[in-house]
Amino acid sequence: MSASLRRVIISTKKAPDAIGPYNQAVQVNSTLYISGQIGFNPSTMEIVSGGVVAEAQQALTNMGHILDAANCNFNNVVKTTVLLADMNDFAAVNDVYTKFFTANYPARAAYQAAALPRGARIEIEAVAVVGEIHTVE
Repeated sequence: MSASLRRVIISTKKAPDAIGPYNQAVQVNSTLYISGQIGFNPSTMEIVSGGVVAEAQQALTNMGHILDAANCNFNNVVKTTVLLADMNDFAAVNDVYTKFFTANYPARAAYQAAALPRGARIEIEAVAVVGEIHTVE
């Protein structure tokens, strides 16, 4: 018989509430699955103004609060998926992305989506590993 897995729901008021039947993040053992973050201001639940750069910055700020609630930081992230309303925004999003992921970049996929929730220009989800990480090159 296999060992049971530990599932923990991660939630923080510093990040936007889920707008559907899902959680901000779910941790199973040492793996943290962070739901897609869009550029919501958590206090108003409205998308920030200023276009894709402002939205990317807010989405990653929100993700940072969720990581913090799980006792993690951006170094713990091992995989992200970036969804863009327009692939032409890829370079501008990369500029913002590198302000949050400054070293030990995670694996990543990026796609253009036909539509994102609430008219967002970007959505970013992530998988992180909880615990101390030692990078070996």
